Amino acid sequence: MSTPHELVACVEKLASLPAVYHRIRDLLDDPESSVHQLAEAVSSDPAITARVLQVVNSVLYGFPGKIETVGRAVNLMGMQQVHDLVLSTAVVGAFAGIRPANMHMTHFWKDCVFRGMAARAAARQLGMGDPERMFVEGLLADIGHLVMFQAAPEATHAAHEKARHAGMPLHEAEQAVIGCNHAEVGAALASALHLPSGFATAIGAQLMPALGGPHATEASLLNVANQILATEDLENPDEAALLLLDPMSAARLELDAGRLAAIRLQARDETPAVIALFFPKG
Repeated sequence: MSTPHELVACVEKLASLPAVYHRIRDLLDDPESSVHQLAEAVSSDPAITARVLQVVNSVLYGFPGKIETVGRAVNLMGMQQVHDLVLSTAVVGAFAGIRPANMHMTHFWKDCVFRGMAARAAARQLGMGDPERMFVEGLLADIGHLVMFQAAPEATHAAHEKARHAGMPLHEAEQAVIGCNHAEVGAALASALHLPSGFATAIGAQLMPALGGPHATEASLLNVANQILATEDLENPDEAALLLLDPMSAARLELDAGRLAAIRLQARDETPAVIALFFPKG
């Protein structure tokens, strides 16, 4: 049996966020910091600068005209959204070198992007939460599985097999075999990486959003995104997703199959372009 923190400790040395991200976090936490300081911090890292400008000029944002400087990007997007964009880029980069033997990494990251786009679409369609923040939380929601397959591959594989053969929810099988589930491990990783506290809370509560406290709505949106992804290949996916949803989340968000269908369609339409942005060689 392992705790989330024990599993995370196994990968912390393999993946760390770049210094520019921590500088941006410090600026965001400083009420006296300026847009100019944030733009300078982003511009200090050429790779991050290139990615920010690429994404801000993409269909993901749809700003009119070409944005050629980080300063203009920050002015248009705001400091929080630039932080979240840098975070998503930094996390994908930090974990790109971790390739557990039992994971198909291309499928994993594509699912992560689709989940992120579903969470973003849900926030937009329902008028709840910040859509760009939800994209990043959705992108990171399943990162616990990457940690588990890297740190405890045999036990994690056994949990997946137990869930498949017994027809039980995966997180229950993980709890029985490993002693913790992927949501708890993802929350522990978010804390270890010193991400904003809301990330860890929402990711940790995605299976039971009522435990999310002030971040329960974000956790509910992640729950929606999870079920949309889980039912993507079924014949009647939206009806199936509605049945799988956490009941309190369905009630909180006033969801029905029609609204789920609209969220799913938006995520499907936008995901390929975003995958091409984050994984241009994929």
